[in-house]
Amino acid sequence: MSALDAWKFCPVCGEAIGKVDDRVECPACGFVGYANAVPGAEAVCFDDRGRVLLGRRAFDPSKGLWDLPGGFLHEDEHPLDALRREVREETALEIEPLGFLGFWLEPYDGRVVLCLSWTARVTGEPRAGDDLVELRWFEPAALPEPSELAFSHYPAVLSAALGRNEHS
Repeated sequence: MSALDAWKFCPVCGEAIGKVDDRVECPACGFVGYANAVPGAEAVCFDDRGRVLLGRRAFDPSKGLWDLPGGFLHEDEHPLDALRREVREETALEIEPLGFLGFWLEPYDGRVVLCLSWTARVTGEPRAGDDLVELRWFEPAALPEPSELAFSHYPAVLSAALGRNEHS
């Protein structure tokens, strides 16, 4: 499913709109709309013992599954500023980004998210924000199974982070 599937009428003139390949086009006024990936930032957060912080999601999608701290960028927000903001909102922790891991595409609630992923060091005692029912530190060898993780790209992100040795 694409975000374009929900487009039925032109936002400019109100006429019926048609999907053509990767876009929608209005035959009446010529408007063209595209579905673009939505940017998000997330971190594999390590404490000074090398443990990974995960949060159990309070809401769908993926309610009850383990999640990395992160979220969507605001329109004019730098990805690292979004990363710091989201980690603070979800965990009450300040972070020190260590390294960029890469990007992954993830289906999310009828859209595609361009997930920008970092490793980060955190200090302090985490407190779960409103989006989470709990936060827990995991030893790298005892991380949840892939089926217990909120999103399909998380095993690759965690593997990349653990392979970096930035957390030790």
